[in-house]
Amino acid sequence: MTAGPTAAPSAHRVLPIASARATLALVRAELRGVRGPAAAALAVSAAANACALIAPWVLGLLVDAVDEGTTTAHALTLTGAIAAAAVAGGVLTAVAFTLLARTGETVLARLRERVVRRALLLPAPVLARLSAGDLLSRVGDDVAVVGDTIREKVPFLLSALLTVVLTMGGLIALDWRLGLAGMCALPVYAFALRWYLPRSAPLYVDERAAMGERAQALVGSLHGAETVHAYRLHAHRRALVDERSAVARDATVRVFRLFTRFGGSMNMAECVGLSAILAVGFALVGGDAATVGQTTAAALYFHRLFGPLGAIMVTFNDVQSAGTSLARMAGVAAMPLPEPPADAMVPADGGVEVLGVGHRYDGGPPVLRDVTLRVAPGERVALVGGSGAGKTTLASVVAGLLTPAEGAVRLGGAPLDRLHPDALRRHLALVSQDTHVFAGTLADNVRLAVPDAGEDRVRAALAAVDALSWAAALPEGLDTVVGEGGLRLTAFQAQHLALARVVLADPAVVVLDEAGAEAGSAGARVLERAAVAATRGRTALVVAHRLPQAVEADRIVVLDAGRVVESGTHADLVARGGRYADLWNAWSATGAPA
Repeated sequence: MTAGPTAAPSAHRVLPIASARATLALVRAELRGVRGPAAAALAVSAAANACALIAPWVLGLLVDAVDEGTTTAHALTLTGAIAAAAVAGGVLTAVAFTLLARTGETVLARLRERVVRRALLLPAPVLARLSAGDLLSRVGDDVAVVGDTIREKVPFLLSALLTVVLTMGGLIALDWRLGLAGMCALPVYAFALRWYLPRSAPLYVDERAAMGERAQALVGSLHGAETVHAYRLHAHRRALVDERSAVARDATVRVFRLFTRFGGSMNMAECVGLSAILAVGFALVGGDAATVGQTTAAALYFHRLFGPLGAIMVTFNDVQSAGTSLARMAGVAAMPLPEPPADAMVPADGGVEVLGVGHRYDGGPPVLRDVTLRVAPGERVALVGGSGAGKTTLASVVAGLLTPAEGAVRLGGAPLDRLHPDALRRHLALVSQDTHVFAGTLADNVRLAVPDAGEDRVRAALAAVDALSWAAALPEGLDTVVGEGGLRLTAFQAQHLALARVVLADPAVVVLDEAGAEAGSAGARVLERAAVAATRGRTALVVAHRLPQAVEADRIVVLDAGRVVESGTHADLVARGGRYADLWNAWSATGAPA
């Protein structure tokens, strides 16, 4: 039953968060691939900021010229220079922002691909223990935060940094004393950052974690919608989502409250710097050590720093949030993949051996107890038992999705943990009752098993499981776009596709975890025949939800409370009058599983 709103946070394993050094190393590695565009973007941005320095300098010349009694023509010439510099600076700024955004988006796309690729390559047991909400928030929310920062904040931040450096250089070149006066603001800025950064960093981590928990609550409620409806848990799940949303909201408010105090210190720094320039300028002009135009230009230079310095300080809010998100992405990208065994073995045949396997979930009660089972090459074995007997767990252990707490599994005489992952994928295929249809053509969905398979092989695989007739009848035939954004296939059709993939992949061993569980549907018998066709000539371990699926098996293994209690053919087990006979009699009487 689904937990109520006061449940503890999910027991799923949380993905790691990379250190600052590891995150920077990852970003640097991706930036190496865009050195040329990045250098061009920085060069254009520097030229744009250089143009922006012209206006205050020329305006200072204009003030002195007017004070000395200049001509109208000279004044217009200076005014024209200011206008020309403004136009050139605007054009160059637009080009620089475009180049920086493109470069950043390229780096972000590669990072996102690396994160998703690494997540997909993680071992199934690791993926099974991960929080779906945490993973979703990293490839969704975190990517969105980093993407917005790269598109909008990074170009502005780099431009602001260049503006500060060039403007301070211009201020010192104008008059070193005025430059030093302007620098009086820097200690105030530095003190504000030193106060803000260590306090804000933990808050951003908490904020992103709270968003991950909120996503987990939402994903869990949506994925378990049928259970929520069945047990009328709408109020409980809504309360849980509200609780997690409130935690995320409060975390964001704490961040904003701290940032508001940070903003006040920035205003203080601006006041200190401008006041110092005006005071020093007044003294210099009074002593004929500087002109009014120079002081005016210096004040304008520093005033021009208000925006960039403020932007640098303000964007620390967004940069830290993006940095946290980037560290969360880098944490996934840097997750170590299991090294294939140095002495990797290759299965000799399609035999399966389960030797004394026991398993329990997260310290709970045993689900499997000392299970020993041998399946000969080419043999079809059905796993039967009541709900909670351990059928799916045993199938998952054989398929390599779960690492048993006790015992071992051998495929073709080779221990499962001694097989190279690629060899395991080629040797064994798993078809579960939850079959995903990817966005793309129907033919491409079948080709997932063998990406380079031609159309003839795809058609032959569909025909082998009697799915070609309905597939060819689709609006565009095998080229019909299915899945999200396309034609939605029924559960029956999705299972048919999964069985066609098995035929195309041609593995030696197939594990069917209730793959034909279409109880009550008109296509149940069709799927049962398709499953038999897909596994013909292969070793098959079938989790039989519908007992008729077990009738045609070479052998039936009955599980009860995680133990093997019976084994034999359908006729033998019915005649024996044991647990299987009880299940069969109950099925025959009601037409439904016991």
